[in-house]
Amino acid sequence: MKFQGSLQKMSTELNNPVDYFLTLGDQEIHMNDLINKDISITYLNEIHCIRCGRKTTKSFHQGYCFPCFRTAPETDDCILRPEMCRAHEGISRDMEWSKNHCLNDHIVYLAISSGLKVGVTRIAQVPTRWIDQGASFAIKIAQVPNRYTAGILEVNLKKHFADKTNWRNMLINKIDLETNLSEQKSKAKDLVKKEFVKFFIDDNEIVEINYPVIEYPDKVNSVNLDKEQSLEAKLLGIKGQYLIFHDGRVLNIRKHGGYEIELEY
Repeated sequence: MKFQGSLQKMSTELNNPVDYFLTLGDQEIHMNDLINKDISITYLNEIHCIRCGRKTTKSFHQGYCFPCFRTAPETDDCILRPEMCRAHEGISRDMEWSKNHCLNDHIVYLAISSGLKVGVTRIAQVPTRWIDQGASFAIKIAQVPNRYTAGILEVNLKKHFADKTNWRNMLINKIDLETNLSEQKSKAKDLVKKEFVKFFIDDNEIVEINYPVIEYPDKVNSVNLDKEQSLEAKLLGIKGQYLIFHDGRVLNIRKHGGYEIELEY
């Protein structure tokens, strides 16, 4: 079967294992069904902005044309650095967008994707954010009223916890199984400034996430469709937003947002 369309971030459902869905054109593909099958992905030398649809020669910020990259609220500085959000002050590229994405409850969490890390997401994005990062375990630590406050709390915690994932270790499933997230949450509460303690929540559920992977590779090699336009290999699994192939190559779907491809299996 053949499918053609512009790549978008795969949608997910938290099951055991996670279910992944890729939309190409008007077709939704249940990617779990393709695991352990030979598939081919061919880049068709076109990129379309995932926001406005404009054809562009280069993708910015994982799928945007340059004008959208400069003006869209989805690419503002606070997306990567929540502490820079100014929507609570009435300052935003698009206040209507910010009402739904910045001026609502956010969760500050601890997760283990490779090692322990702290992160921030909108409450509506739990557990999607954890899945997209390839987290194996996660726990909510605090609930705050807006993105800015979440960012300031995260900055406070980054003095004591990492905020990055080693994506290579995540994809070979080299993860920290010794760390107790409940203990780390208690530690975080003791370490933050007193003004943040009121935001910590009692929910101590540790969410465990299992991914549809037959076998993890010993090492990985990331595919760049600008350099390797055709990929043909057996799909061994999916983790985060990566397709994992039998030869150790991995394709970051989100990184190639807007790339026009043909998928065949």
